[in-house]
Amino acid sequence: MSRRWRRSGRILFGTLAVCGIAWIFWRSSSAEPASFPVVAQSDIRLSAAAADRQPVSYVLWQRSSEFSRFQPAGTSGVRVLAAEYSGMSPDAGVQRRRDDATKADIVEWTHAKGWLEWNVEVPEDGLYDLMIEYAPMKGSFSEIVRGVQIDGKYPFVEAGRIVLDRQWRDAKYPYDRNGIGNEIRPVQEERTGWQTARITDYSLSSEPLRWALTKGTHTIRLVGVKEPVALYSLTLASPEKLPAYAEYVGRHPAGSGPQKDWYHRYEAEQYLQKSAVSTRTLSVAEPLVSPDAKGKITYNALGGTSWEKAGQSVEWEIAVPETGYYAIDLKYFQGYNGNASVYRTVLIDDRVPFREMLHYRFAPNRALEIKPLADPDGEPYLFHLTEGTHRLKLVADNSIVRPAVEALHEIRQRVMSIEKEIRAISGNYGFGADQNIDTARTWEIKKFDPEIENKLQSVIDEMEVVRDYLLGLNQAVTDPTTALSALIDLIRSLKEDVNDIPNQVTAFSDIVSGIGTWIKPMESQALQLDYIVVRTPQTNPPFQIPNGWDKVQYTAVNFARSFFENYDTNELNDENALTIWVQRGRDYVDLLQSLIEQEFTPQTGIKVNVNLIPNQNVLLMGNAAGDQPDLALGVGMETPVDFAMRGAAEDLSQYDGFEEVIKRFNPGIMRSYNYGGGVYGLPETQTYNMMFYRTDIFEQLGIQPPDTWDDLMRLLPTLQERGMSFKYPRKIDGTIHSNLTTSGAYSLHYALPFYQQGAEFYTEDGLQTELTSTEGLAAFKQYTEWFSKYSLPQEVPAFINHFRYGDMPIGISDFMLNIQLTVAAPELAGHWKMVPVPGIRQPDGTVVRWAPQETTSAFIMKQSKRQEEAWKFLEWWTSGSVQSRYGNDIESYAGIEYRWYTANVAAMQTLPWSDDDLKALNEQDRWAKNVPYVPGYYFLTREMDFAWINTVIGGKPARETLGKSEMSLQREMRRKQEEFGLMPDDNLQVTPYNQPYGRE
Repeated sequence: MSRRWRRSGRILFGTLAVCGIAWIFWRSSSAEPASFPVVAQSDIRLSAAAADRQPVSYVLWQRSSEFSRFQPAGTSGVRVLAAEYSGMSPDAGVQRRRDDATKADIVEWTHAKGWLEWNVEVPEDGLYDLMIEYAPMKGSFSEIVRGVQIDGKYPFVEAGRIVLDRQWRDAKYPYDRNGIGNEIRPVQEERTGWQTARITDYSLSSEPLRWALTKGTHTIRLVGVKEPVALYSLTLASPEKLPAYAEYVGRHPAGSGPQKDWYHRYEAEQYLQKSAVSTRTLSVAEPLVSPDAKGKITYNALGGTSWEKAGQSVEWEIAVPETGYYAIDLKYFQGYNGNASVYRTVLIDDRVPFREMLHYRFAPNRALEIKPLADPDGEPYLFHLTEGTHRLKLVADNSIVRPAVEALHEIRQRVMSIEKEIRAISGNYGFGADQNIDTARTWEIKKFDPEIENKLQSVIDEMEVVRDYLLGLNQAVTDPTTALSALIDLIRSLKEDVNDIPNQVTAFSDIVSGIGTWIKPMESQALQLDYIVVRTPQTNPPFQIPNGWDKVQYTAVNFARSFFENYDTNELNDENALTIWVQRGRDYVDLLQSLIEQEFTPQTGIKVNVNLIPNQNVLLMGNAAGDQPDLALGVGMETPVDFAMRGAAEDLSQYDGFEEVIKRFNPGIMRSYNYGGGVYGLPETQTYNMMFYRTDIFEQLGIQPPDTWDDLMRLLPTLQERGMSFKYPRKIDGTIHSNLTTSGAYSLHYALPFYQQGAEFYTEDGLQTELTSTEGLAAFKQYTEWFSKYSLPQEVPAFINHFRYGDMPIGISDFMLNIQLTVAAPELAGHWKMVPVPGIRQPDGTVVRWAPQETTSAFIMKQSKRQEEAWKFLEWWTSGSVQSRYGNDIESYAGIEYRWYTANVAAMQTLPWSDDDLKALNEQDRWAKNVPYVPGYYFLTREMDFAWINTVIGGKPARETLGKSEMSLQREMRRKQEEFGLMPDDNLQVTPYNQPYGRE
């Protein structure tokens, strides 16, 4: 039998096997619908914390007597021009200018600082909508945020964070394809120009926010929070009354509209505009998805988890041939949140047509399916459209779950209050291991708190109402309702024997953590769209969802295709080109390739092959096999020196222009690339620790953020008395950004106190360790006492959640938390700050803040035959202009979450940081001091961990444990020195670095 037939037989057998497996696992299922309780929003108790919180939340404010005494205003409203402001703060930086588009004076608010206010004459008592005419100005890729005060006060908490949307779209459509036929997402471009917003917060209400005003003169003040903006006018408008669907249909003659069959399909990925850069197109390889991917990466859908935040909108332009009624079908997938429903508010030409389009429910499904926008009985809603083009907008909306979220926040605070009371009674303020529990003591808790059982029962009752509300809302058991049921059972068990509560005080932390864990998933509104169909009511378009046989066929075809399709971009490489391997995500690599083709190759004539590698193990194996690139990017900061120790990395210091290139970076981080007098790599990105604190909580407590560690130790009792604490990153803190690796600075949690105390880990020749020097012992004692004496939590798995909910209102984390808070905790905007880490005050009054940094690296392979070309590439790639462009492009490409943390000092200044954040980052960056890499360096982290565990948990003396670690580290260093052929009189030139970096 020929090889061809044998190969065909294998393909046929494999195809049949896949078909069989797909057929076995494909099946439909049905279940009898369960009965779930129906709980009204008004049944959810939301007044527990209202008296202690001013201003109150918008949901609470709507229930207040102050709100209920107002009715929607019947007047046409009042409008003021922005240029006619009555006052502003000195730091607002506002400028008036004549605008060609409006042919009027406008104001440009170039810095998100200070405030600007206007006097308005309100014609009558009532509830008003606030409308703002604005135009985004050049800034970052984030949303525009301003606070709104009425007569100098925020009427409700969320008024401190009012979002003015920006509009984005793909810079190019259709997308380009690479050499093997995969589509490449383009960068995003902003749609500029004036727009009018009727201020709405879809996390609070599907309708515009209502502002209660009495007749007479009032002051409207806008407070800068984030991003520059130009303003034309502000209007207090009468709220629009939305009709119910029956009334909407009654406004037009029955049976009006086209009678002939007509439909048109609009691809979801071909949108007109979107309000968030991060809402992205998707590549979906499933049967009957439009268009078919055909084995290639084809961006044929939109949304998913990138379209989950309340307020994120996407808009499409649609057209109908004549005036009349039309149905709208959506092909969507909604299976990201288990059995929970998600919601969208539907607008046509910027107006909600009828009330049923407010927070319209999308039930969960298992796969893409086509369904019309329909009533609960499945009858399609009909939309009256005039002939011509219209704009259809879908806005993510979680306002209907907001009362439950508010209630859980309040329940969480009540549980924390009970925990605080129990800890005060028992004297147990320990976190984590709870070493202060006295299990031999018998308690009579009711003597201290006679109401403890009633308090716990009240929490149970309120949690049951929230759970039942969610069950009724989703008409299904969801993950949050299951978790709430488990927490209710836990509280019941505590109530059954209240005298045992002091011995189970950590259960309260579990309850608090459990509630907090499910709040964000409840708010998520992820939805994936394939396409939209606009049709006449009687038309049945020929679009279908796949059945079992379709799935089997599609799976079989894809499997067979895998034998013939070329998925290896390496085969497209030019043998005469510079070859680069990059350890980053595909989007980063695609953008880099595009930038090389646009700039580097035309400027130098050097062709470049860019290949993606999943991890740097590929680099190690390739080097061992003699198949290595000329240059590697995106690898860990230890990798260049690791390769240099083995003679596999090129010394960059010998190349022309090196001295100029090296000036682009902080000298403190270059210690990670020095070895034996050579420099074997350059940093690409960097990130480092900063201190974050909640300004609102600190103001409430009347305390200031610590500038030194002594300040912090004095501050801790104030926090711990209230059940709060400080987070120090002893371990890697959760998520590391996709353009960074997890090695390096994040594991060197002990380096900060060592360097701030003036200690070093190695002698200047790099052959001996100095852990037990006088400074080293002092640093280690200080470090371990933070946890043993001052009870800092030993592990904080999700600092962002503790920070968000207020039980850990201050802590140290890498500065990527800045972006995470901006994206994941928008309600905290304006209520937190990022500042340099605490330090040690010197006799001259300065505070030293030495700390290591994490970097990703670029280096040239020793065996490369194109080392000069590789050096030219590094010169180009690390330059300020290229790093600035790449950083801004990647953020427009994928959203603020993908900010490029360039190590180029000059380029860092051009990225879209706020002035205050950039000032704080620059100050901490001055104190960068990385740990050098010497043979055996990997034992340092291990031995420091052992010493910490033996001292803090084992209770052994710091000098003893550190001494043992020093001996173990020295043994491993000697072993590696012998392996690499180093002699006792060799010098690895570990240069001391004791002067903070100063910018010219």
